[in-house]
Amino acid sequence: MKTKVVLFGFLLLWMGALTAQNQKQTMIPLIGSKAPSFTAESTFGTLNFPEDFGKSWKILFSHPRDFTPVCTTEIMELSRLQKQFEALDVKFAVLSADSKYRHLLWIKSINEILSADKIPTQINFPMIADSLGDASNLYGMIHPSASNTKTVRGVFILDPDNIVQTVLYYPMSVGRNMNEIVRTVEALQTVAETHLSTPANWEPGHDLVVPRYPYSPDDVENSPALTEDFYRVGAFLWYKKAVKPSVPKGL
Repeated sequence: MKTKVVLFGFLLLWMGALTAQNQKQTMIPLIGSKAPSFTAESTFGTLNFPEDFGKSWKILFSHPRDFTPVCTTEIMELSRLQKQFEALDVKFAVLSADSKYRHLLWIKSINEILSADKIPTQINFPMIADSLGDASNLYGMIHPSASNTKTVRGVFILDPDNIVQTVLYYPMSVGRNMNEIVRTVEALQTVAETHLSTPANWEPGHDLVVPRYPYSPDDVENSPALTEDFYRVGAFLWYKKAVKPSVPKGL
């Protein structure tokens, strides 16, 4: 009887350890929290993320495996958008559980495809090797209900102070819309600069929404300095006109 009790106790401990491990794997950095730091080998050498990217905006992408079709199309699209990200002062890295050497072989094969493009480009961003899953666990990229070894398609956007501003997850079978990720960065930067908000389907150059704070509807209505650029479309819905680029005289 005592042996059975001891065995049952060990079974409970083992189950508790598995539960704790799964909980660790599915922890997700929360918006507004400090981004977890990690050190890993990458195709650019040892990378300390996010510190090595300085005061830029940062994006960490995860993908399931190298050489898979959906992942390949995503890396190709990211390579084409490098200049747009650079113009927004965004630095980014891509992570999977594959080794650095497998990453390098994959990059070589993708660059061969890109070289036949009308506007050829080359992959010029680090790809992180996370074979032990340390970084994946920190960022909740392993979803045991989907896979115990492959990361889902995660997107983590950090501001210059390494605060998490956006978290997105996609299943392995659905490729990400990289243009939407660019738009999200533009929206985040606009909000940080203006302290206003972006409405649904906002695009750069469109009018912004006045949040409840720092301006309430009464604040806007009673301030001559604000009403010139603000307009109301409902009792509690105010917009601020977008700043239009100035046109040189004579044009």
